[in-house]
Parts: sequence; C-alpha cells; structure tokens
Amino acid sequence: MKQKNSFKILHKSKNRVRFLQPKLKSSSNERAYEGEILKLDGVNEVRVNKKAKSIVIHYYGNLDEILDKISDIKIAKNDDNLDISKKNIAIAGAALVALPLLKSGRGVVSTGAALPLLKDGIEELFTQGLTSKVLEAMAVGVSLSRRDYLAANSTNLMLNIGEYMEESTVHKSDDLIKELAKPSIKDAWIEVSKNGKKSLEKIPANEIKKGDIVVVGAGETIAIDGYIIEGSASINQVSMTGEAGSVRKEHGARVMSGTVVEEGKIKIWTELAGDDTSTQRIKKYIQNSLDEKSQIGLKATKLADKLVPITLSLAGLSYFINRNTASLASVLQADYSCALKLPTPVAFKSTIAKAGKSGILIKGAKSIEALAKADTFVFDKTGTLTAGVLKVDSVISFDKSWSSEKLLNLAASAEEHYFHPIAEAVVNAAKISGFKHMHHDEVEFIVAHGIKTHYDKKEVLIGSRHFLEDDEMIPFNPHEKAINEAIKSGHALLYVAYDKKLLGIITLIDEVRSNAKSTIKKLKELGVKEIVMLTGDVKEKANSVANELGIDTVYAELLPTDKAGIIESLINSGKNVAFCGDGINDAPSLIKANVGISMQKGADIAKVTADISLLKDDIHAVAQAKELANKTMSLIDKNFKATVAINSAILFGATIGKLNPTLTAMLHNGTTIGLLLNSMKGVNLSK
Repeated sequence: MKQKNSFKILHKSKNRVRFLQPKLKSSSNERAYEGEILKLDGVNEVRVNKKAKSIVIHYYGNLDEILDKISDIKIAKNDDNLDISKKNIAIAGAALVALPLLKSGRGVVSTGAALPLLKDGIEELFTQGLTSKVLEAMAVGVSLSRRDYLAANSTNLMLNIGEYMEESTVHKSDDLIKELAKPSIKDAWIEVSKNGKKSLEKIPANEIKKGDIVVVGAGETIAIDGYIIEGSASINQVSMTGEAGSVRKEHGARVMSGTVVEEGKIKIWTELAGDDTSTQRIKKYIQNSLDEKSQIGLKATKLADKLVPITLSLAGLSYFINRNTASLASVLQADYSCALKLPTPVAFKSTIAKAGKSGILIKGAKSIEALAKADTFVFDKTGTLTAGVLKVDSVISFDKSWSSEKLLNLAASAEEHYFHPIAEAVVNAAKISGFKHMHHDEVEFIVAHGIKTHYDKKEVLIGSRHFLEDDEMIPFNPHEKAINEAIKSGHALLYVAYDKKLLGIITLIDEVRSNAKSTIKKLKELGVKEIVMLTGDVKEKANSVANELGIDTVYAELLPTDKAGIIESLINSGKNVAFCGDGINDAPSLIKANVGISMQKGADIAKVTADISLLKDDIHAVAQAKELANKTMSLIDKNFKATVAINSAILFGATIGKLNPTLTAMLHNGTTIGLLLNSMKGVNLSK
C-alpha cells in the first residue's frame, strides 16, 4: 500500500479502519482535524485520539485514496481561539495601561503587543490580498511608525475585544447545536439467556455490543446496525435513505440505526453499535450546516472586501489634502469591514442558541433567512395541526348479542400486546370504561394489516378493511351505510370480525391541538399571507377543521405522494413556502419546501430531513421560530444601516483631518463593539 504518509494500520474490518498518525501531538487540535477528515469524500465518520496517536474512520470509498488525502491535511495546533483572544486582550490592555508608567521602551512594548495583529496582516496580504485584517495591521503599523503608541495600543485592544466577543458567541452556540443534534436513542431491549431461559433486559443504548440480540417493537427507534434474525416489520428509513414511506423487512434483512419500526416486532443481531452506527451521519450533516454562510452574510463580506480599496484611496486622498501621516492613520482606522462582517454571523448564532434553549433546533443561518422570507405556511394536518394521538370516539356493534362495551373489551384484549398508536387508543378507551380482559389464544400480528387470534374457539380478526374483506373474505355489504357515514365524518376506522362475520367498527379521532388556532393567528400577524392545510380527510371534515382554525386553503383527500407536488406548485407560483410536517412520512415535502419544519415526534428523522426541528411537542413553536427569524433579519438590517451611516461619517471626518487616529480608533472600534453587543444580545420573543 503506497501512501504519502506511512500510516500503520492497527485494525481493519469492513468499511472501518484504525491507524496510527505519528504527527499527532498533545498540542494538536483534535476537533479541527476531525472536521477536515470528515469533509473528505468517502468518509462517513471519524474519531481522532491524539493521546494514542490513532485515528478511526468509517468509510465507503477507496481506502488508499482516503489515506493519501488524509496525509495531505495539515494538523492544526490546539491553539484554542478563545484562549488566544483572551491572551491578546490581556497583553494589549497591559501595554495600554503601562504606557504612562514607562519612561523608555514604549515602542518595544507596543510593537510586542501588536505583533500577532501585524503578523496576521502580513500573512493575509500575501495569501488573500487586501483584506480588512491588512488594513487593521496597516493602521496599527502607521501609528507605531509615528510613535503614536496610544492610538496603536487602543486600536489593538479594541480589535482583540471584538474578535473575542465574536468567537465566544459562535463557540457557545455551535456547541449547543451539536448537543441538541445528537440522536435521542437512550435505551434498548436486548435478549439475554440465564440458566437456559431467555428474557429481555433494558440497557443504555451505548452499552450494546456486537453480537447482542436487540428486540425492537412498533413505534421504537432502532439503536444499532444489524440483521433481522426473527420476525418482520414495516420500517421507515427516511432518516438514512430519504425514502418516504415504510419498507417491509424480514429475516436476513439489514436494518440501520435511527430508522423507526412502524409496525411489527423484530430481533436484530448487532453488527455495529454505539459510535459506529449509521446515525453518525447526522453529526456530519449538522457539522456541515454550521459551516454554511448565509446569503446576507456573504453579501456583507463581499461588500466589505470591495470597500477596502475605497478606504485605501481615501487614505491617500487624506494625505494629499492634509500632508501628514496622522490623517493617513486615521482613515485606515475607520474601515467598514469589521462592523460589516462581524455582527451578522453573531446575530445568527445568537438566535440559533436562543432558539435551541426554547426547544427549536435551527440548522444554520440559511434556515433563518428562508423562514423570514416565508409568506406561505403549509401544514400537514395529522400530527401537526392535530396532536397525533388517536382516541376512540365510538364503538359500533353490528350484532345485538354483542354490546359496544363487550366489543371494545374483545378488541383491547387482543391489542394490548402491541404498541401501535391504534392499539394504544383502543386499550386506553377500554381502561376508561372498566376494562374486563377476555381470555384468548396467542395473537398473530400480520404486518401492515392487523391481528388474528381466537376467542371461545372462534377466529377474531382486527384491522383494516383490506385485511378483513379482501384477504380474509369477511362480507361488508350488510353494513356499508354505517361504514360510509363514519368515513364521511372524518374518523379513522378499525374493523372487528368474529366467526367470519363483521362484528363492528371502532371509530377513532385525532383531536386538533388546543393552540393551533392561536398559532395560525400569530403567523398572520407576523406577515404570513396564506395558510394551507394538507390532509387525506374527506372534504367535509377538512373544511370543518379549516374553518375552525382560520385556514385559507385546503387540499383534501390526498395521497401521501400528492403533498410534495402541491408544495412544488406553490413554489413555482412565486410563493416562499414553509412546510410543517411530522418528519416521518413528509420527508419529500420537507425537502422541497423553501424551509421545512418538522414536529417533535419525528425528532431523529427530522434532524436530517428538515431545516428546523421542533424539540418540544408544541405547534406554537412554529410561530416562535417565525418571530425569531423576522426579528433577526430586522436586527441585521438595522446593524447594516448603522454601520454604513456611522462609518461613513467617521471616514469623512478622518479624511478631512478633523479626527486624530486615537479618536478615530475609539469611534470606529467602539461602533463595532456596540454592534457586536447588540447582536450578542440578540432578539427576544414577545410575551
């Protein structure tokens, strides 16, 4: 194996390798190095251990090529920027305080304090050309050459304070976002054998080992990567594949962590667990989103860079007018760049951090910009406008010898073995009415259809109409009228058959959230022009809900595949669309919308699919996110206008010789720090 850097491979398995990197030192920056490796094509996950001088990578590309690329990456020193900024502030402050006390050596002390700034300016001049950092270094350099040590040191101190304020805000919000982005799989059930008997034991997900048998039921998230050894299930894989809808998986099929078992129960042989699972892709996604720059941030950066030559020209003009280097130094102090570049990203990061603490995960500045522009909000009804928790509304018996209560007890007796939302609703309703268990034989679960058992030696079938009528040949004709009336009312129906006859139906409803109406009202107050609802309900039921909540447009009787097409048509008509869904079945719509917002119950999946994920089960958080986005963009706009106005005035004064270098530095850097403080304070939600 030919490599540019001779890496000694310590262990290698399928798509995973651990090797020595002799260049790693105690001063190496693990976080920065991992980030650079993670950017390489073919790398899924990486872990650097500088103490052991080892690197573990999970890959899907060509290993030789990946190792060659890793050998080209420069290992940055662990010079934490925050610590450096603190140190530079202390040095600059000490130099400024010491000036009046020094009778000699002022130049040496001042130059030493400004050395990091001067060095950075020289490096940027040769690598990036004329930048704001170059102007800052020139301003301090001119002041030093003029022996104006007060101006040099005060400028240096102000610049370091501004840099520290920006970095501390960015670091804190980045760490919060990464913490919030971790998958929420905490525990799992594993099968253990003791004294020849098998039993289930609940353990922390991070303690699962290769070879463990993990048991996963309906509604649970798979914590490991592995293979099904027993059972079958409908599994939603959108978190890993982007594929909407569920996929049937049986014995021998491979499953991935982070995916959700919608129906069924399976036993999985663990192949990869803990940090080695597929859910690490979520971390990579979040890391990439942190590095994204907003459009307005890029605009500010480009404008600031364009203004650098103008500042230099004004400096030359000032020297021509005033014939002294003092005015030249003054103009160089008053560059637009810092005030334009720094407050904008800080404002975004501040909002992201505040949103995170409020239970709203926003993935980057672009999401805030898109949400602020959104003028059309589209809501999926089930699980979004409604609570997503089914409740039994009525029990209708078609056999006089079976009371509604007895019919409900029969259904609950069979369903209590499963954790499907419908099963839970039936069992809860039976408990409320005084549940009396009816002894039955073993229950057989038919994935995506229903359940089958025997009571009093006669067959019991519970499930969908397709399962009972088409698969089990149960006649429905005698009860069509009652069934159609229940369907028209917008209820979900569960059918119960006994002894080859349709015994009755259980109607279920998903109640509208109590604060859905106030949320929609708030969105309209925030400038949203149109509220749209998407639902599979019949039109009568959909219109009833829309009228109750104040929704403008309704699309009813939809198939899941219809939703993304509607989103696309709205965007094509010139609207900026925000889509709110549960993050499980709505993945295509969340992706197609200008900004996708996923509800809390789809949290793991939503972290990959949506731009904004609600970490609390509260629809009002949608309005809160919109309010934060609007106020953030307004704050940035105000900062931008203030920067241009104030710095233009300072530049004019400096150019005509009315401002000396020290005063210019104080005014310019004071403005920058003021704007940074304003951005750090950020925006607050209305009470």
